[in-house]
Amino acid sequence: MSVLTTRIDPASAEYAAASLTMTAKLAELDTEHAKALAGGGEKYVARHHARGKLLPRERIELLIDPDSPFLELSPLAAWGTEFPVGASIVTGIGVVEGVECVIVANDPTVRGGTSNPWTLRKSLRANDIALQNRLPLISLVESGGADLPTQKEVFIPGGRLFRDLTRLSAAGIPTIALVFGNSTAGGAYMPGMSDHVVMIEKRSKVFLAGPPLVKMATGEDSDDETLGGAEMHARTSGLADHLAVDEHDALRIGRSIVRRLNWRKQGPAPRVDVRGPRHDPEELLGIVPEDLRKPFDPREVIARVVDDSDFDEFKPLYGSSLVTGWAQVHGFPVGILANARGVLFNEESQKAAQFIQLANRADTPLLFLHNTTGYMVGREYEERGMIKHGAMMINAVSNSTVPHISILLGASYGAGHYGMCGRAYDPRFLFAWPSAKSAVMGGAQLAGVVSIVGRAAAEARGQAFDEAADEAMRAAIEQQIEAESLPMFLSGRLYDDGVIDPRDTRTVVGMCLSAVATAPIEGADGFGVFRM
Repeated sequence: MSVLTTRIDPASAEYAAASLTMTAKLAELDTEHAKALAGGGEKYVARHHARGKLLPRERIELLIDPDSPFLELSPLAAWGTEFPVGASIVTGIGVVEGVECVIVANDPTVRGGTSNPWTLRKSLRANDIALQNRLPLISLVESGGADLPTQKEVFIPGGRLFRDLTRLSAAGIPTIALVFGNSTAGGAYMPGMSDHVVMIEKRSKVFLAGPPLVKMATGEDSDDETLGGAEMHARTSGLADHLAVDEHDALRIGRSIVRRLNWRKQGPAPRVDVRGPRHDPEELLGIVPEDLRKPFDPREVIARVVDDSDFDEFKPLYGSSLVTGWAQVHGFPVGILANARGVLFNEESQKAAQFIQLANRADTPLLFLHNTTGYMVGREYEERGMIKHGAMMINAVSNSTVPHISILLGASYGAGHYGMCGRAYDPRFLFAWPSAKSAVMGGAQLAGVVSIVGRAAAEARGQAFDEAADEAMRAAIEQQIEAESLPMFLSGRLYDDGVIDPRDTRTVVGMCLSAVATAPIEGADGFGVFRM
C-alpha cells in the first residue's frame, strides 16, 4: 500500500513544544496581517465608508463567487519598511463566475491608494502570475497615482504595469478594469489599456491631467466631471464600455463580463472522487521542531496534505535525505520533492534531477517542500563530484517547464535554496511557514566564517587577534542574519507570495494547482548538458 502512516505522537513533549512555538509564531503573524487589514486606520476607513464607498476587500468579497475562497498574495508586502504593511494594495486569486482570476485592488484609505515602490513590486508580481498561469486580470482601480516623494523608484520601472496589460491582452488573456474613483495621470492608462472598462457615474475620474494642471498648461477652465467623468467617457470619449450607477452595480457588471468571456481551462481537469488526508491537518502545527537543526520527516507533512495520504515514493532507498514521489492534491496530480535530513548529498542531487525529468516527461507539476542547509561540503564529497551533481539538480530545476510550487517549511539555505526552486528560479507560487528561515547560511555559520577569515588575516599581518571584538562581531552578525532570514522579513520584500498557516497548506497548494491548470501544462523537450 502507498498510503502513508504516521509516527507523530501529539501527547509527546517534543510535539507539544513544537506546537507551542508554531502557535506563538502564528499569533505574531496574525498581528502583522491585522495591520494590512486595517488599511489606513480607523479615521480614513470611516471617512471612506462615510462617502458611501466599499473597502478593497469588501469589493473583492462581492466580486467573487459566494462562499468561494480568496487566495490573498503578498499581504505582508512592505513589512519592515517605512511604508504601511500591505503596500496600499490587495492582490490575490479568486473565482468569478466559475473562472479563476487575478484580482488587484487599490486601497484608497492608505495615502489615497498611491503607489510606492512596494506597491509597484506587488502589482508586477500579480501581473506575472496572471500571464504565467493564463488567468484573467481584474483591476479594482482607485488610486492617486505615484507616491511623489518616492517617484524616482516608481516612475521608470512603473511603465511595466502598462506594458504588462498590453502583453496580457496580446496573449488572449482578458483584462478588466472597474474604476471606483480616481485613475489619473499615468493611472489613466490602467483603464486605457484594459480590454473591458466599467466606470461609475459621479464617482470615476479618469484624465491625464486634472483641472489645475490643465489650467496651468493650456489656460482652459474645466471641472472633474466634464474633463474626465464617467458619463463623459461613456458618452463622448468611448473609454468606458459600461456605466454603472454605484459600486455594487459596477461589481455586478464585472461579474457579467467574466461570465461572457467563455473562458476555458487548457490544463488537465482534476479527479472528481477526491478523498481528504487520512491524518489530521491540525497536527501540522507540531511537526517542525523549534530548533531547525533537528531533522523531521517530511512524509508527516505529505501525509496531511495529499489526497487520501496516498504517496508513491520514488527511489526510497537511494539518496534518502531527499524524499521524492507522486501524489494528488484536490484531484490534481503532482510530483513532490521534500528534504528529509537537511543536507543534499551527491545521490540526492542525482535523484532529484532524474525525478524532475520524469515529471516533465509526464507533464506533471512539481511541489518542493524546503528544509535544507544546502549541498554537502568537504573533501570526500568534492572528490565524488558534489559540484557537478549539485549543478545537475539546478540544471534540471532551471530548465523544467512544468509548473513549480515551493513551500519553505524549515531551513532553506545556500545553493540548496536554488536547487529546491527558490524565488530566483521562478516557481509559479512560493509560500513559507512561520517556522521557515532562508539565507546564504545559518547565522552562527556565517559569523564563524567571518571570524576565521579575520583571524587568518590578523595572523598574516603579524597582529594580535582581538578576541573581545571578535565575540561582539559574531554576536552582531548572528543577530543580523537571524532577523533577515525570518519569513516576515522576506515576505515584506516579496521573496515569497505569503506566510501561511501550516494547516492551510493543502488548501493553498490545491488552489495553486487549480490556477496553473488554467494554462497548458507541458514538460521540457530538453535540458542543458548534464555533467556526468
